[in-house]
Amino acid sequence: MAHQHDHNGHNHHHHHHVPETFTTAFFLAVFLNLAFVIIEAIYAVSANSMSLLADAGHNLGDVLGLAMAWGANWLMTRPATSRYSYGFKRTTILAAIANALILVFTSAIIAYESIYKLINPVKVHEMTVIIVALIGIVINGGTALLFMKGSADDLNIKGAFLHLAYDALISLGVVVTGVIILFAGWVWLDPVVGLLIVVAILAGTWGLLRDSINLILDAVPHNIEQDKVRDYLNAIKGVVAVHDLHIWGLSTKEIALTAHLVMPDSYLTDDDYQHICGELKQQFKINHATLQVEKGGKLCDLSECSPQSH
Repeated sequence: MAHQHDHNGHNHHHHHHVPETFTTAFFLAVFLNLAFVIIEAIYAVSANSMSLLADAGHNLGDVLGLAMAWGANWLMTRPATSRYSYGFKRTTILAAIANALILVFTSAIIAYESIYKLINPVKVHEMTVIIVALIGIVINGGTALLFMKGSADDLNIKGAFLHLAYDALISLGVVVTGVIILFAGWVWLDPVVGLLIVVAILAGTWGLLRDSINLILDAVPHNIEQDKVRDYLNAIKGVVAVHDLHIWGLSTKEIALTAHLVMPDSYLTDDDYQHICGELKQQFKINHATLQVEKGGKLCDLSECSPQSH
């Protein structure tokens, strides 16, 4: 039955899932950008412009990154199985890391090309460069806007948005460079702008790489202050100590928590649990909380959790 609903109920049912709403965005972005990469590369070769070719290479890296993010976004909507009890949400983190690495790799290529051009300047067909790069701004900028809405709370959508926004900036840099070379004849400017663009990309990629590696290592997500969560749990009526507190990202969107609450004189009712989980979700965006209540008779056992028990 579940399978049936997947086919029939797809349109009106699945769009309630947050990730699903980006399917159209991913399709448009991948399709338009891939078509543009091919056209841009052909014109770059005919215009003898390394900056345009580097831009095409960078765009291609982004198309691959977008395709991976799209796949991961789809996997987030897949149901859990008995072996993969959390579903496949973790793949979103792997895609975010791969995205960041692709950006670093493309940056290295652009840097290499730019330095090579500084040493060996060539005549460039400026008008071709300007027109093609202008089209690039429209395509990259337009598709970036599709992802703007979700970029605040999902690392993958943020990755897609950043890639496209940087591409639009890069195309703008290529346009300005083309115009200046056209009027001033400064051929050396082309590779210099290429190097500046690399610095801009790396600055943006660093944060994405750091956040996604932290998620892989089960670090506390960067938007959560563990001490505040601990304070909240400690303040629950009847709790005298909190230990074994762990907070980690299940995916680029979902956060899990486990904790042991020492409550010698009271216990938690179902209503209490519901209230606490609701508060954790509202205050800290933690959607999977597992709490274990203990009487705390064997306090010596807590020494095992000494890093946690301060």
